[in-house]
Amino acid sequence: MKWPVLHQTGKIILAIHVTQHKNYKLMKTFSLLIFLLVAGAVQAQEIQTLFGRGSGTGGYVALANKFSTFNGDFANLNEVYGGVFINRRWLVGMGFAASTNDIRVPIQYSVNPAVPMTYQYGQGGLMLERVLSSNRSIHLVANLFSGVGFTAQYYRPQWDEWDSWRDYHNTTHDENWFYVLEPGAQLEMNLFRWLRFSPGVSYRKTYGSNGNGLGDRELTNWSYNLTLKIGSFGKRHRARHSSETISN
Repeated sequence: MKWPVLHQTGKIILAIHVTQHKNYKLMKTFSLLIFLLVAGAVQAQEIQTLFGRGSGTGGYVALANKFSTFNGDFANLNEVYGGVFINRRWLVGMGFAASTNDIRVPIQYSVNPAVPMTYQYGQGGLMLERVLSSNRSIHLVANLFSGVGFTAQYYRPQWDEWDSWRDYHNTTHDENWFYVLEPGAQLEMNLFRWLRFSPGVSYRKTYGSNGNGLGDRELTNWSYNLTLKIGSFGKRHRARHSSETISN
């Protein structure tokens, strides 16, 4: 009579062991599922952040030479801008630019037809840049200038006219102020950790200009630029695992 009882008890113990094993596998599967869901939620939160997972904050100064036209005449502009470089992604700063060549004012627009007058153009304001994959040797940059612009007429003597320059050097005419919006893009190359070369293009749009011969239609145009950027572009950290090498 003992053997049937022992046999029945063994079957019960075996059933309990199998049930526990199944429950253990189910708990492992359920735990893994919870871990994946939590990891996915954390990753989703990181993607939704404004500046992402980039590390390191620096800053840089950019020196640019821009080529454009005003009313069909060639205009050479020197530009300087810079600011704080946040997480190897965003530059927030200020920018200033001004024309440097002799842009002669047509006689019909000149405030003094008896004297050769030159147009002066300038702008200053907020500068934003978004750098894509900053650590790559070649990458793209999108930028936006938003600020105030001005034009004026002034006397610019030739090399053999400097004796008479004293009579005109502090006189500007037809001062004109307006709003400037200039989005652009660059193809940026990392030459060194502290130096980058960024040729690019931008589109200058003005609003409210009413200078003699330089309205919005004459000032709005494309610009092509060659830019050098000098500064600290954020620290680079060596990734311990291949999964940590996340591009910006």
